[in-house]
Amino acid sequence: MRILDKFILRAYFGPMALTFFIVLFVLLLQFLWVYIDELIGKGLSVGVICEFMFWAMATSVPLALPLSTMLSSIMTMGSFGENNELLAMKAIGIPLQRILRPLMVLSVVISIGAFFAANNLIPFANFRIRTTLYDIKQKREEIKIPAGVFYNGIENITLFVSRQDEKSGLMYDIMFYDHRAKKGNTNVTLADSGYIRLTQNKQHVVFTLYNGETYEEGERRSKTDTVFPFQRRRFNEQVVLVPLEGYDFKRSDGSRFRNDAQTLNIVRLSFLEDSLGSLLTANRDRFVRTMFSASYIPRGFEMDSAAQSRYIYTAPFDSLYDALPVEKQLKAAQQAKSGIDRMLTQVSAFITEQEQNHFSYRRMRIEWNSKFALSIACLIFFFIGAPLGAIIRKGGLGMPTVVSIFFFIIYWVIDITGRRLSRDGAWDPTFGTWISTCVLLPIGIFLTYKATTDSSLLNADKYVAVFRKIFRRVKQRTTDNGQRTINH
Repeated sequence: MRILDKFILRAYFGPMALTFFIVLFVLLLQFLWVYIDELIGKGLSVGVICEFMFWAMATSVPLALPLSTMLSSIMTMGSFGENNELLAMKAIGIPLQRILRPLMVLSVVISIGAFFAANNLIPFANFRIRTTLYDIKQKREEIKIPAGVFYNGIENITLFVSRQDEKSGLMYDIMFYDHRAKKGNTNVTLADSGYIRLTQNKQHVVFTLYNGETYEEGERRSKTDTVFPFQRRRFNEQVVLVPLEGYDFKRSDGSRFRNDAQTLNIVRLSFLEDSLGSLLTANRDRFVRTMFSASYIPRGFEMDSAAQSRYIYTAPFDSLYDALPVEKQLKAAQQAKSGIDRMLTQVSAFITEQEQNHFSYRRMRIEWNSKFALSIACLIFFFIGAPLGAIIRKGGLGMPTVVSIFFFIIYWVIDITGRRLSRDGAWDPTFGTWISTCVLLPIGIFLTYKATTDSSLLNADKYVAVFRKIFRRVKQRTTDNGQRTINH
């Protein structure tokens, strides 16, 4: 490797790492903002939250790579231009194509790495994050007993607390309704004060009550008995152990997400796509056979154009129907209506089933194409960023950030629109997935051509001179018109 290549790559690696982690952090904050309600109040351990955020960060790689590639390319080449290093390289006869060659090779390597990340890392990360999110949703929120209202957050227990000391956690004037016997309000405990805590394994909640009484009604001996046994017990301290379900964090195997489109690699996507395509064809053929063999289309073969050529006479339906007695006309109409209703039921069920299968089929195709579109997008963003940096000749995080975000927003809006329209069936999945890349490809080619021909496309001084010239002409015309008005 030549010294020039080492110099260019060394200048590129710093902005690349910096921008990649900055973009990744911003996308992680956006992801956290979406799922913050699922994490708060569940009493999750730090390890579970860190694991969830790690997999969330991994799923943000498809968006972080293209943007960081373009931003670092603009920063690197813009810094070269701002410090006159690019001018010095061209002055000794090194063309821009030769200057960009090590970065091109590196961009190809990044694109290949992006493909393997999209095919191996992202599906596994999506699987883990979906499984973890499902497990978090299954976990109940922490027990937080409000003061002054009846609390029903604990199964089979109703609790009322007048007030609670925030520092010590001591509760005052407690009413404890025990409904575990499923007999209504037959067991009530009144206590002066008490504590509540969870066991270490979160399988039970422990109530420690002080200075109170327990009132309990017994069962009647018979239905005609009007006497209810009643017990009242006083205590100085009473401990009540109540079993809990769903308060501990339990991990599931995630089998319900194994066939989701976003958790599959290319091999599995291709297999399921072929299976769904075969299923769609088989369902359609079976539906056609069912419609023609059903009793409500008894002459289905007459719809065949080859069979119709053998008929030389067509009987008028209205004349035959009018010739029937009224009773037979009514019976025929009822039979026809019944057949149409059965046929509509079959058609509705077929449409619903086909729509579900088509939706899954479109999602498979979208994910399959996305894995290739991501790697190509990284390469195209490089060919947008590097020529732009050479043209605008501005380094740092100012102008490059603004330009990068502008092009990335265009890419992101088109990509989201194409995916949604493809998922809904309005566009072909292949077209909807690749349209954002196809839109940016001509821009990359155009900017690369302008940069290699030393175009002043984004030279601010050039546009300032044009606006000054226009301003002078407008000012001159205004002055001339005012002079003519005075003369008249």
